[in-house]
Amino acid sequence: MLEMYQKWLSSPYVDEDTKEELRTIEGNEEEITARFGVPLEFGTAGLRSIMTAGTGRMNVYTVAHTTAGLAKLILDKGGQESGVAVAYDSRINSVEFAKAASEVLAANGIKVYYFESLRPTPELSFTILHLNCIAGINITASHNSKEYNGYKVYWEDGAQLPPDHAAAVSAAVAETDIFEGVKRMSFDKAVDAGIINIIGSEVDEAYLSAVLACRVCPDATEKFGDSLNVIYTPLHGAGYKLVPEVLKRAGISNLRIVPTQAVPDGNFPSVKSPNPENKECFADGIDLALSGGGDCDLILATDPDSDRVGIVAKDASGLFVPFSGNQVGALLVEYVINGRKEKGTMPKNPCAIKSIVSSAMYDAVCLANGVGCVSVLTGFKFIGEKIKEFLETGKHSFIFGYEESYGYLPGTYARDKDAVATSMLIAEMASYYKGQGKTLYGVLAEMYEKYGYYKELTVSSVVTGIDPMKTMREKMASLRAEALTEINGTKVLRIRDYKSGEITDLGDHSVSSTGLPVSDVLYYELADGSTYIIRPSGTEPKIKVYVLAKGESMADVDAKLHSFGQFTKTLF
Repeated sequence: MLEMYQKWLSSPYVDEDTKEELRTIEGNEEEITARFGVPLEFGTAGLRSIMTAGTGRMNVYTVAHTTAGLAKLILDKGGQESGVAVAYDSRINSVEFAKAASEVLAANGIKVYYFESLRPTPELSFTILHLNCIAGINITASHNSKEYNGYKVYWEDGAQLPPDHAAAVSAAVAETDIFEGVKRMSFDKAVDAGIINIIGSEVDEAYLSAVLACRVCPDATEKFGDSLNVIYTPLHGAGYKLVPEVLKRAGISNLRIVPTQAVPDGNFPSVKSPNPENKECFADGIDLALSGGGDCDLILATDPDSDRVGIVAKDASGLFVPFSGNQVGALLVEYVINGRKEKGTMPKNPCAIKSIVSSAMYDAVCLANGVGCVSVLTGFKFIGEKIKEFLETGKHSFIFGYEESYGYLPGTYARDKDAVATSMLIAEMASYYKGQGKTLYGVLAEMYEKYGYYKELTVSSVVTGIDPMKTMREKMASLRAEALTEINGTKVLRIRDYKSGEITDLGDHSVSSTGLPVSDVLYYELADGSTYIIRPSGTEPKIKVYVLAKGESMADVDAKLHSFGQFTKTLF
């Protein structure tokens, strides 16, 4: 640890500003340990950390080091001519990190397609498929606070890197010296040599065409789009350009952009955390609506890399309320199903996909409407894998996919969640129902009456210390050692352990297979129809608990959420 700290201080490869930063922590063993004690761990979700100097943090050296490992994988696969698409969002240092990654790829003779300016994550996924790249890199920390940045890697199918490839990159990084083992070629020199290719509007047009092809009832916005009052905020991120553009092309003419959040800015000055899951992010949008007399049907917010979208709309009393990711998912899947049936565009063997931590209301909608529904592990790459499987086998036709954390995808043109396309689809859905004299809140209330009452709660327990990942693994091991047989008085019927791959029935003690890949998740099926799930986050030092409650009424569901929430406090 101290040896590595000194290596950075004395290395001729380290710039003087970084060395000066490191000198300020000289003698501070705790801070040195935090930065150098445990290297950044590369996994299927890539890298994510605070931006400071050190082997355990996000900086140009760790980015270049990781890219050297990725370059080895690409060369081993013979993919240098297929190339790598590189994108970035509005975060601090995103441009520097994107250029550093491109320089390493270029030095290894790997063709690069580099976006001229910030772009949404889903457009990167689309670009990999559109240009037949072998991989893609996106510099983003999604919805994390301004101190963070990240490094997402995608493979040739447009989905995030599969586990075996992530392990190969990790192994290559471990075998490579962070300074002497990393080759870099001047960005401008690589552009002049034709190794780095600058891309931009031509890819935007192809992407927007693919997004617009996902419309379900295009005539809804053609007829009612001018009367739908929409407010949009990109939360200082990459959605600032393409979300308004696709909404306008779809027929939403009455669109206002929140001026205080319209300009890309990695400091995110108007919000504490640029996460559309938090209602606080909608404060400026709601103020804009109220300043116009409150005449607003829908407020949309996308996160900095524009892969997640949240909404706020009026309830029955006229108050602006946020919709959960699960509520939006249920609304959208029913709209897609009914709209496609209405237009005669439903494909053969239609199937929707969701993550295992998402609401069972989604399943209820699909089953009631004769549509297949598949659940996969958390992480949109698993939805991407299923889409690829459907396209290859023809067994099902993908119509929609979602995760409870505000991630949705309405087509096969990309393999990651897409807030650009979903913003368009939500506005189209709102237009469709407005034409029937209905609001989204009113339609949701009708769905509860029709399919049953469902509501969810997510509790995150932050894990601190030098090696939080190790602490999380130990906590999960202790939960397995002493299995929960009831959750605050509600009996556990079955336990799905996705790490062992086994489903254990606590009644007859029979054991069966989960049928899904290995993942550190404990899933408890309860006697009242509810579900209780525990999993460590793959990108943050947190253990997450998902409570998926089902009840006879909304009051019944709320009571269960409170009960299970109180129990959760005793676990961590």
